[in-house]
Amino acid sequence: MEIWCPKQLTGCLSVLVFSTISGGFPWRSTEDQVLTMKQLTEEAVEQYIHNKDQPTLLAKWAALLQGKRPFHPSIQVLAPNQFLITVPLFGLSGYKEGQIRHWRYYTAHGASLLSPVRDPEDLQQWLEVEQFSKSLQQWHEKDVNIQGDLVPAKVLAVFRELVEKSIVSCNLKDKVSILEGFSSMVRVAVETSDYQVEVELAPTIEIPTCWPRKVKWPRCFKRWPCQEKVQCVKSFGFDLLASSNYHWDLSFSRAERILMEGLDEDGGCRMMCFRVMRQMKEDVWCSGSKPVLTSFHLQMVLFWTCEKYPHSKDWCCFRTGFLRMVQKLHKCVSQHFLKHYFIKDTNLLKYANTNDLDTVAGRLSVFLENPVLPLD
Repeated sequence: MEIWCPKQLTGCLSVLVFSTISGGFPWRSTEDQVLTMKQLTEEAVEQYIHNKDQPTLLAKWAALLQGKRPFHPSIQVLAPNQFLITVPLFGLSGYKEGQIRHWRYYTAHGASLLSPVRDPEDLQQWLEVEQFSKSLQQWHEKDVNIQGDLVPAKVLAVFRELVEKSIVSCNLKDKVSILEGFSSMVRVAVETSDYQVEVELAPTIEIPTCWPRKVKWPRCFKRWPCQEKVQCVKSFGFDLLASSNYHWDLSFSRAERILMEGLDEDGGCRMMCFRVMRQMKEDVWCSGSKPVLTSFHLQMVLFWTCEKYPHSKDWCCFRTGFLRMVQKLHKCVSQHFLKHYFIKDTNLLKYANTNDLDTVAGRLSVFLENPVLPLD
């Protein structure tokens, strides 16, 4: 099965190594001083962001990777040294949603199981090759297809083999290695001069032509985003990620990116609040190489806060807007419950370590009692 071109993976891994080794990740400070929230001005906040954040590095990543046509990945920064890259798969088009039926489960070798392993959650679904009006023959072969079902575990197995071959073919064995573990996704480690960078690679089927019926968004009587923005967001469709054994995970990375664009066209401070909150998470609330909270969680908090406070006047003052977002984050972490913005019944903290969440909740509580920022 050659649904992925090894040359595309080789290009991805080459850029991965080049970016991390030559660019580095200078997101940590060595000396801090404290500035109270009362003293904060727009210039002080900009200084904090400038000293800590490095958007130019991510922009370089995106530009270099997007230049490897026809390879068009999506990059999510989960933590300063942890990334998620979705790798698009080819050969399927004309998607239509399937009918509800009794789904089948399989062993790794393709044998049918008599009872379900577990039901899919709200962000998951099964996938049949018949749901696409056009499909290459490779998608009908037994290395990914069992009785018409496209099985993520088998897709991941093929993908992993290609990643291994790409690492060897571009002479990256001394810099890139595949990580073992219980994760369903393919994880690679990239060695840099400073420390190790971890990247999760998720094979992805892009569905840019429709919006899933199960996703009832936007909710009724909501003033944010505006209807024009809603239609634009939904027009970009969704993705299906092969990141678990049986179920394909729904992803809305393009929709989320469109929501983030033009967030402050009314002159508000939403994006500034988000950037400062993201950096505070890295510096104070939830640091480390495997944080219980990622930038994705903070983005969900941003969307929910924007929906609750939809007016321009709600985002005129940085202090007010920032503390609202931190209070929302504190509530979610304390309750171990954060709803996905598009599928509201999904708890994004369901499988998070509760002790780690309680630790972060304690740090957020201390911050809210005396809001201060570490400023170089």
